[in-house]
Amino acid sequence: MRPYHPLETGARVALVAPAGPLSLPSDLERAKSNARALGWEPVVGDHAEDRHFYFAGADADRLSDFNAALRDDAIDALWCLRGGYGAMRLLDGVDYDALKRRPKPIIGYSDITALHCAVAARANLATVHGPTARSNLTEYAERSLRAATSRQGDPCGVASGATTLVGGCGRGRLVGGNLALIAALHGTPYQARYEGAILVLEDVNEAPYRIERMLLQLRLSGALQQCAGIAFGSFTNTGETKDAALGGDRSVNDVLREAAMAAGVPAVCGIPMGHINDQWSVPLGAVAELDADHQRLTVTFE
Repeated sequence: MRPYHPLETGARVALVAPAGPLSLPSDLERAKSNARALGWEPVVGDHAEDRHFYFAGADADRLSDFNAALRDDAIDALWCLRGGYGAMRLLDGVDYDALKRRPKPIIGYSDITALHCAVAARANLATVHGPTARSNLTEYAERSLRAATSRQGDPCGVASGATTLVGGCGRGRLVGGNLALIAALHGTPYQARYEGAILVLEDVNEAPYRIERMLLQLRLSGALQQCAGIAFGSFTNTGETKDAALGGDRSVNDVLREAAMAAGVPAVCGIPMGHINDQWSVPLGAVAELDADHQRLTVTFE
């Protein structure tokens, strides 16, 4: 897979909203401040503050901003303002040829997983699963994002809070993102490429049984078994306490362990990836080695 061009000081970064709308005017101001703190010049999309139902503007307007940034040679990267829902609706209209002509990183997570998968499938280009532009960047998250976007150093490393599910080491391209989007894209032209990959997954607001159902879909299709390794990130707001009060006692970790054992590949859970403040920026498409015994994910920029 082709790498994206590294970002340097002075890079012009488009702030675009391909999914859900911003909640507050301060979100955009924080996004611009984040870009400047990283040494980048923010360029705000024309429709970045639009709202249309639960989207950040009409499909045509969100797509227009996204494609304009892809086609503009003066733009060095696209940083998505937030996740939410809506990116999947744009996939058939993205100008992948423009991205092939001038590769540039696309940064974001959660619903932006749809774009990560589509860019990999249609442009064979790496992307960055990292904080959205409106995020409150912690020092930890900023350090990882700098490493991933500059392609210097390792944006990942040892996950001190992780747990080994299946021991061993695996090496392959990084694929994945938000589990709900990975499952939704399965069977489409934009689905993730699992063969020999290190699969990284996270999610939010999904109960254990729904996480199990999505992982079972990947398992029954044979996708999980094709991977060289699996690294589960954070699964937040799962409602497990509520479920336990109703008599349920099957935890998310139980679900993840079962999926990992069924896949039979090296696996860990609890890497700092997902809807958390201190998160890794994971360069999807880059080669990485997962050492499940030592809870380490080592990225190699080639």
